[in-house]
Amino acid sequence: MPEPLESVLAEVRELLLAPGLTRAVAAGRRRGHTPTVTRAQLRPVTLKQGRKLQIVTDDGSRPYTRNVDGAEAAAAVDALLAEPFGNWHVETDAATVQVRVTKKGDAQVHRAAAVAAPSTPAAHDRAKQWLLDPGDPLFSVVGGTAAKRRQIDAFLRALAATLPDELPTPLRVVDLGCGNAYLTFAAYRYLAGRGVPVQVVGVDVREDQRVRNNAVAAELGCSGDVTFVAGTIERAELESPPDLVLALHACDTATDQALARAVGWEARWVLAAPCCHHDIAAQLKSQSTPAPYGEMTRHAILRERFADVLTDSLRAALLRLHGYRVEVVEFIDSAHTPRNLMLRARRTGAAPTADQQAEYDSLTGQWGVTPALAGMLS
Repeated sequence: MPEPLESVLAEVRELLLAPGLTRAVAAGRRRGHTPTVTRAQLRPVTLKQGRKLQIVTDDGSRPYTRNVDGAEAAAAVDALLAEPFGNWHVETDAATVQVRVTKKGDAQVHRAAAVAAPSTPAAHDRAKQWLLDPGDPLFSVVGGTAAKRRQIDAFLRALAATLPDELPTPLRVVDLGCGNAYLTFAAYRYLAGRGVPVQVVGVDVREDQRVRNNAVAAELGCSGDVTFVAGTIERAELESPPDLVLALHACDTATDQALARAVGWEARWVLAAPCCHHDIAAQLKSQSTPAPYGEMTRHAILRERFADVLTDSLRAALLRLHGYRVEVVEFIDSAHTPRNLMLRARRTGAAPTADQQAEYDSLTGQWGVTPALAGMLS
C-alpha cells in the first residue's frame, strides 16, 4: 500500500544517520524530474579521525567521494533526500528498507528484517573492492568460500558491464536453469543494492531445488521479490516478459533453449555462461572435416575444444541475426573453471545485414553443422 513520501523519507533520514547503517543507495528518477547526480551510495567507514559517513555520488562522468560526520553529514543527507531519486535502498544492522516513488508521488515501501549479524564500519582502504560485500547476508546463508566469492564477483562485474545506469522499474529478471541459485540471489542483492525494485523468477526442473531456493529466499527476507518454480526452460511461464534473462551453466542445448526463450520474449539483456557443448561436438564427429582443417578435429581433445568455440560463435551469430549486439567475454579466470566464457547480449532490434547472414551460412555450410539454437528460432 502506498505511503506518504514525506514520512517515508523522514524514516530513511533516520536510518541514514543512525549508527546501525550498513549501506544505502539512491538511484533512478521520479516522473518528470532529473536528479543532479545519477546515483548516490552511502556507507559508514572508520578513518584515523574516527567514524565517518562516506558518500559517493556519480554525475554520469565520474564519481565524487566525501567523508563527513556530525552536522555536515546531516546536511549532506538532507541534500540527497531533496533530490528527485526514484528509488532508495537502505540496509542497517536490523532491517532492509526499499522505497520506490510512484508516478503519483507516493512511496511504495518494502521492509524486511536483517538476517546477518551487524558488521563493523569498513576500513577506508580495502585490498579488493567486491561488488557484493563479503559480509553480505547472502554469504551467511549460501556459504562464502573464496572460490564462490570470486565467481559471484566475476558474474556481477559482467552484469554491471551489461546494464545501463537507468533501468526499468521494476526490473524483471528470470534465471533459467538456476540450480541452487546462489548467482540468482547474488544478482538480486546487487541490483536491489543499486536502488532498483527487482522481481526475480528462478526456473529449474527439480522440485527439491524449488523448495530449497524458496526457503532461502524466505530466510533472506526477499521472498516477495524472488520466487522459484519447477519446470523446464521451454515451458516456463512468466506473468510478464523479463527484461533480463540469465542462463548460467545450463548444460548443452539447455543454453540454446534459454537463448531461444530470451529472443522470443525480446528480452533487453541476456547473460549466458554455457556449460558442456555436446550437440555440435557430436555433429563434427560424424562429419567429414573440410580441408585444410583435418588436424583440428583428428584428436578428440582438440575436436572438443574446437566444438566449444564453434558452438558459442554460432550462438553469438544467431543472436546478432535476431537483433542483438553480442560480446563473448571471459566469465572467470580459467584457473577456477574450464567453462569460462560468457555471452553478453543487448537487444537493439537491428535487422541483420546481408554480410552477417552470409557469414553465418558459410560457417555452418563449411562445417556441415546445424546449431540447435537455429532450429529453436526458426
